[in-house]
Amino acid sequence: MRRFHKTGFTLIELLIVVVIIGILAAIAIPKFAYTKDKAFIVAMKSDLRNLSTAEEGYFYSNNIYSSSQLLLNFMPSQGVTIAIPEATAGGWSAQATNPDVPASTCAVYIGSAAAVAPATVEGQITCN
Repeated sequence: MRRFHKTGFTLIELLIVVVIIGILAAIAIPKFAYTKDKAFIVAMKSDLRNLSTAEEGYFYSNNIYSSSQLLLNFMPSQGVTIAIPEATAGGWSAQATNPDVPASTCAVYIGSAAAVAPATVEGQITCN
């Protein structure tokens, strides 16, 4: 009499593999979202640093800071919005936001300009 040898996985083995993949996905997805938010915050900080360089270059040529990103020849990263509420001969302030990270804002101020939240120390880029 001939016996047939069946190969393959049982239903229990397949269910165990699916459960393990589900557990790994439950751990990995929140870490990925956190890493993505961190990348957006780094982009906002980088844009504020680049804006600072553009402001100082403009001040060197004109003895006044500018609130116009066009005059500064400055273009923020994709998705980042930069607001320059104050720019005078004595200083400037700026705030960066990104709609992908609505709970976080970065800001910096230089000189006699009024501090913009969350910035509290002159020249230091601060995010909340």
